[in-house]
Amino acid sequence: MKRSEVQQKDLWRTEDIFTSAVEWEKEFSEVNKALPSILSYKGKLGDKYEFMACMELNSGIMQRLERLYCYAHLKHDENGSDETGLGFYSRAENLYMHYCTYSSFITPELGELDEVTLSAYQSDPDLKTYSYMLSEIRRSKRHILSAAEERLLALGQTVYSGFTNVFGMINNVDMPFPKIDINGKKTRLTHGLYSQCLCSPDVNLRKKAFEGMYKAIGSLINTVAANYAASVAKDNFLATARGYKSAVEKSTDSDNVPGEVYTKLVKTVGENLEPVHRYVALRKKIMGVEKLHMYDLYVSVIKDADLKLSFDEAFELVLKGLAPMGDEYVGLLKTARANRWMDVYETENKRSGAYSMGVTGVHPFVLLNYSSTAHDVFTIAHELGHSLHSYYSSKNQDYVNADYSIFVAEVASTVNEVLLLNYMLKNETNPDMRKFLLSYYLDMFRTTLFRQTMFAEFELTAHTMAQSGKPLTVESLSREYYKLNKKYYGTSVVHDKQIKLEWARIPHFYSAFYVYKYATGITSAVNIAHAILSEGESAVRRYKEKFLSAGGSKSPYDILCDVGVDLKTDEPYRIAMDEFAKTLDELEKLF
Repeated sequence: MKRSEVQQKDLWRTEDIFTSAVEWEKEFSEVNKALPSILSYKGKLGDKYEFMACMELNSGIMQRLERLYCYAHLKHDENGSDETGLGFYSRAENLYMHYCTYSSFITPELGELDEVTLSAYQSDPDLKTYSYMLSEIRRSKRHILSAAEERLLALGQTVYSGFTNVFGMINNVDMPFPKIDINGKKTRLTHGLYSQCLCSPDVNLRKKAFEGMYKAIGSLINTVAANYAASVAKDNFLATARGYKSAVEKSTDSDNVPGEVYTKLVKTVGENLEPVHRYVALRKKIMGVEKLHMYDLYVSVIKDADLKLSFDEAFELVLKGLAPMGDEYVGLLKTARANRWMDVYETENKRSGAYSMGVTGVHPFVLLNYSSTAHDVFTIAHELGHSLHSYYSSKNQDYVNADYSIFVAEVASTVNEVLLLNYMLKNETNPDMRKFLLSYYLDMFRTTLFRQTMFAEFELTAHTMAQSGKPLTVESLSREYYKLNKKYYGTSVVHDKQIKLEWARIPHFYSAFYVYKYATGITSAVNIAHAILSEGESAVRRYKEKFLSAGGSKSPYDILCDVGVDLKTDEPYRIAMDEFAKTLDELEKLF
């Protein structure tokens, strides 16, 4: 479908940021000229008023950069083949990187201030906006390097990201994907097609896609392993350079999250895998197969049961599912639709997938590629969860505190999904649809809580091995991954030999210790949704005020504690895994 064929109400309104490309160009030119002005404050941050002026200038430039970048990003994603959008995107990225270099003196210079000055700044009413930022400077002071060293590390960003770029080229460009037979036609396998094939009811197609994917990966496995080993070495180097004991400590400390959260997740989930093994066994029973393979874990076990809704019908369903959040929240969802925050349908050369992007001073934007499946319905709720998190944070926090941590970024989106699922299960009377929804919920848990924790355990193992001097080779990495696969999935599935190479196709491993946040995210979301459904208005008010509106004004760990989720304790994980077990019990009874 061409964009010109889509109704205007289904296209996002990027003119809310800039009315035209000409206006973007004018702003780009003005911001580009303004960037070096931040250097006028270098060496002066020990003076309160110079510090205030520097922070105000920095915030102003960052907001303008954000709008330039977001507009360029959105226009590029509308049509990846459009040279204007691509040019805007590339130029906005370069402009941002230049400013990062100009402003790189700020953090180390503040870190070099004496404790008396920093403490006075933090308690000064005139500097209240910067209180959390200053507390973070004080907390991480021992890990902040000299200005010269920080500049060197900033200049090295391109080098550090090289391993990600190399993997991207291997994974997306050089991977020798084979052609497989699909409905009598030879078709070149791709990552997107592979995912579709694994969901196909045709077991032969699933098997061919699985074997084809891992044959392709296997042909480049030595290169991938060398690249990943270098990426792990980079993580360990940066951790050592900043005085951390390990890369995982650096990662959690950077988010101001206690390291015990990572270890608690891996330990608690790893010790409570029996329900997952039961679910895998139930899949085998429902599918009626003698052997269940790894390529059989993504196909729906409930045949011919799916949602087939128009976008407007799906959106109305989402509104009903999120009604427990109250009239204000639902009203904002309606505003998102009426004021064209969303780009709804797949069009020619449009970016695939879905995301939400907050734009300070404007509103969030949501990219969708709606195609009338249950997954697409839940994607609406998910992405709007991100959007309203951004909306409330921006509305209630100054710019410097509005951006919430990645650690909590998946919570609000998943709360929405859980609330929608709960509504649908309460109101669904068709037996097959109930089975479908229950299995959908279980697979959400399996792929997000359990599978991402398995990934997290693998990352921890790989970095620990490298730090202790053990070489990361194809054999050692595949051996450790295969052991974890057996641990997490149990004995009811055949652990096909190809799955030991799965680690080599996970892009998130190049953003070390990121995936565990998906697992803590769903854990937190289930706890929050449980409170909303059991406590009602008081829990909703607490969630809006203490979580959605908090932005980055305090530690993400503390923000979650404010809504009753302490991830250093067993309780949140118990509640989440009890939810999984309860859902599994209900599905087992239907068979």
